[in-house]
Amino acid sequence: MDAPRRNAGRGGGWPRGSFLARLADAALQDLLALGRPRVFEAKEVLVRQGDVDRHALLLLSGFTKVTATVENGRESLLAIRLGGDIVGEMAAIADMPRTATVTACGRVRARAVSHEALRAFLLRCPDAAVVMTGILSERLRWANNRRLEFRGYNVKERLARILVDLASIHGVQGRKGVELGFTLTQPEMAALTGAAEPTVHKALKDLRDAELIGTGYRTTTIRDLDRLRVEARLPAPDIC
Repeated sequence: MDAPRRNAGRGGGWPRGSFLARLADAALQDLLALGRPRVFEAKEVLVRQGDVDRHALLLLSGFTKVTATVENGRESLLAIRLGGDIVGEMAAIADMPRTATVTACGRVRARAVSHEALRAFLLRCPDAAVVMTGILSERLRWANNRRLEFRGYNVKERLARILVDLASIHGVQGRKGVELGFTLTQPEMAALTGAAEPTVHKALKDLRDAELIGTGYRTTTIRDLDRLRVEARLPAPDIC
């Protein structure tokens, strides 16, 4: 099967599943000309849950985590966003407060685009609007799948499914397998899988012992994506 790879033709080096990598060259250049450059340092908040500002951020490089806090004060990890992704787009497109907080994990380069500029861009570039709709649909499907998996699969299977999804969106082919370019802590993996940390610890150990994954400094490597799919009880991908 083809391993995920970066979009090398447009200079950003973004994963092929990201928003910016999916845009045609003309639309990409048009969009990147909008807004103003921003740099965020580690642990700095890009957008905050509940705020009413409405700009979106195009992530050019770096790694961020999307979290939300419920009424009892508990924080949940909702998603990972890397260079090539867009964040804050829901508030930019719809007149609504921020639904989540996005925090930088290390230095992040971005471009801030006002909601007026983003809307105008999507109106004059319908192909980009279709890409945006696809991105939003995939994020909704991701969230729905996580809810369904909490009941239908055991923790190791849920963890394997999440890693396969992350590899398909953010993965880059490396020497030892598909590299995610970031690593998640066990509490974060527990939040994504809806499991207790000790259970996630055991599931990770099982996957490492089976040589399906490897973890290192700031990276997680999927050593055998096909076997990980089997572990996740996922069908083989369609090959055109």
